[in-house]
Amino acid sequence: MRTSAILVLMLVMLGNLGAWAVANRPEDGRPWAGLINGVALSPYQVDQNPIEGRHPGPADIERDISALSGHVKSVRSYSSLNGADLIPQAARRHGLTVTQGAWIQGIPEVDEAEIANLVRLTRHHDNVRRVLVGNEAILRTDVTVPEQIANIERVKRQVNVPVSTAEPWHVWLDHPELVAAVDYITVHILPYWEGVPAEGAVEYALFRYDELKAKYPGKHILIGEIGWPSDGPWRRGAEASLVNQAKFLRTFFNVAARERLDYYVMEAFDQPWKRTLEGTAGANWGMWDAMRQPKFPLSGGILEVPDWPVLCAVALAMAFLPTLWFVFRRSDLKPSGQFFYAALIQASASILVWTGASALSYGMAVTTEIAWAVLLACQVVLLAVMLFDGLELTEVVWTDRWRRRFEPARGTPGPDAPKVSIHVPCYNEPPHMVMQTLNALAKLDYPNFEVLIIDNNTRDEAVWRPVEAFCHQLGDRFRFFHLPKWPGYKAGALNFGLDHTAPDAEIVAVIDSDYQVAPDWLSATVPYFQRAEVGFVQSPQDYRDWGHDTFQAMCNWEYQGFFKIGMIQRNERNAIIQHGTMTLIRKSALVEVGRWGEWCITEDAELGLRLFEAGYEAVYMPDSFGRGLVPDSFAAYKTQRFRWAYGAVQILKRHWREMMPGSRTLTPAQRYHFLTGWLPWFADAAHMAFAAAAVFWSLGLLAFPKYFEFPPTVFMVPTLSVFGFKIVCSLWLYEERVRCTWPQKIGAAVAGMALTHTVGRAIWQGMFTSGRPFVRTPKCENQPAIVQGLLHAREEIGLMLGLWLAAAAIVAAFGHENRDAFLWAGLLAVQSLPYLAALATSMINVLPALRLRRRNAPPQVAEAEAGD
Repeated sequence: MRTSAILVLMLVMLGNLGAWAVANRPEDGRPWAGLINGVALSPYQVDQNPIEGRHPGPADIERDISALSGHVKSVRSYSSLNGADLIPQAARRHGLTVTQGAWIQGIPEVDEAEIANLVRLTRHHDNVRRVLVGNEAILRTDVTVPEQIANIERVKRQVNVPVSTAEPWHVWLDHPELVAAVDYITVHILPYWEGVPAEGAVEYALFRYDELKAKYPGKHILIGEIGWPSDGPWRRGAEASLVNQAKFLRTFFNVAARERLDYYVMEAFDQPWKRTLEGTAGANWGMWDAMRQPKFPLSGGILEVPDWPVLCAVALAMAFLPTLWFVFRRSDLKPSGQFFYAALIQASASILVWTGASALSYGMAVTTEIAWAVLLACQVVLLAVMLFDGLELTEVVWTDRWRRRFEPARGTPGPDAPKVSIHVPCYNEPPHMVMQTLNALAKLDYPNFEVLIIDNNTRDEAVWRPVEAFCHQLGDRFRFFHLPKWPGYKAGALNFGLDHTAPDAEIVAVIDSDYQVAPDWLSATVPYFQRAEVGFVQSPQDYRDWGHDTFQAMCNWEYQGFFKIGMIQRNERNAIIQHGTMTLIRKSALVEVGRWGEWCITEDAELGLRLFEAGYEAVYMPDSFGRGLVPDSFAAYKTQRFRWAYGAVQILKRHWREMMPGSRTLTPAQRYHFLTGWLPWFADAAHMAFAAAAVFWSLGLLAFPKYFEFPPTVFMVPTLSVFGFKIVCSLWLYEERVRCTWPQKIGAAVAGMALTHTVGRAIWQGMFTSGRPFVRTPKCENQPAIVQGLLHAREEIGLMLGLWLAAAAIVAAFGHENRDAFLWAGLLAVQSLPYLAALATSMINVLPALRLRRRNAPPQVAEAEAGD
């Protein structure tokens, strides 16, 4: 086994390394070995921002020019003030020429200062060979064409170098009078902003250049800005990436040399401050990053993530100890199972490192930093849920041997068998249903038992009197108690029953009032109490009379997943959830740990946890010894699950100290199962928050695109992948352990997904409230079927429509130019699936054509306690 574990460890780590290497294969591009004609220079450092008045100083300018020296012939500036006035002197020391700019805003006092300093710099520095009066000022409509012509004419009269202004190609084509006023045309050609795919971007730039050349053959043309961003959103067919940036520029440099083009690359260094103006793309046009490091080589292979070996090493190191611990610890798994889960650990570490590295970007906007923090937290939760689900799948599919497999006891119990007191709590239950339960109990083949029927808080005598009379008919073993206005709900009734249990009873058994037990229930389970350490014996909840009702069939198979998969796995570590029916408890243990907890609405699970804390063991056998009724309506189904989830939060709030590491009352395995077993419910609560945040973020994208950006692909792709993994994992588990057809598997998945909102709401309420909440079942029984279905799922429908409208609006607003819009819309659509499942389940429940109910079937209880 040690050799097998070492082999698995080596294979998964090599596989992870191989995955990183394959995903980061270098791409080829035309090499460039010469000097670059020129680069546009905005000398703002990572912590500087002209909008906030933080400008570069002499040391910053000197460092930037020094970084460019030896790589470029010339630099272009955009302003003549605020540090940019230091560029000519620094460039002269390094032998670079300058095209000096003045920033024109249409504000007279600002423009006058810019022009005055432009003239001064040009006169005092002989390496200023050209000047630019304004940068896209006409495009921004800061000034009119006549006003800009006046500015140009004024500068031309004061300097002895060529004068121009910088505008996109279409402004020059539309204004021949502007061309006539300048000494040369300075054109901006940026194919990315126009949505041109990178593969044809250089050809497109030449087309626009030739278009201007053909119309104005007598004018020299300077390409004042040309380039490609290394990061940013899709714009129609244009993808911002480091590989595309490198390939575009290396190709352009060769073409420019061949065609003898005069140009400045947009731009020298990444400018984080531009995020607030132009988004991610605006901050990532530099050939050097914000820390003044080259982003790509000018020859050789091009890597999208140049430091991927470092990231890979971090991921491997992060995953090494958990993988090592798992493969050596879990010798009970087949090697294929060890490999599967070890690979899942490696993949999770790599995803987290990949996402985290992408988050460490310079100069993100405040909203983006907040979004990243939330997204990273969500991704950690998603990956944790994936690992927990993956472990369950691994243990179910690849366990080589089960250590705690309990089979029904064989043989006939003697007259001295331990006495069992069976407690049947009732509240306003149909009398004929309770009578069927009592009839089944009367047929038990066990020699020594009593039955206590505790009816609490039922007001209508017509409901409980027939049950009382029926108990008298069954004999002395059956005792009936009616408790008007009794506190404590079900737990209160059970504590009353405990007080009235026969003194010689050693075991207390509990079933719900709708359960019909098998005759051998007690004879098959009671013998396990011969071991003093056994505190309770549990068999699964099971259901009957669901085969002719589509909704109830969906619910039945959804329940079966927990009892045939989760409970079996938990039983291996003595960590099952006790549920309040088909359970037998050692009476002395029940009294020892403080009886039933009337403070908790899931008194059964809470009692089971206290028994574990007291050191008792549980026995779970997956054989069915009794069947109850599935909730009759979607509203009851939701109410039941709300109670379970709300109760789980109550338990955690009361027992949180025992869940902490180092607790001596629970084993590590028990803590693990109780926490991870409830984690998916907390994930449902996170789903609610994420859905609301997604709608809010979509509104921000639509109303304030300057401040909101699409979440990055490195978050959206893993999120969608984890969702897909959960679906595959669930279906795989059902295929292995639940004997049902594929349509039934799908139905179970839909029914479970339909409860996402209900569970999430219960978790949120449970975290901020205490005590049993009032959950109102919709009063719509007299409405048409479709209206009932819509009312039962009205909250989910509202959230679903909100997500759909947001997705549609995003596609309509951005889909024509940004492929990220479709990915975000897809994520919104995936987020809506639980709400769509709720609507579908509710409609299946109420529409007669889909219910396929048997004729003359007895009515089933739709109370919140059904199927508890």
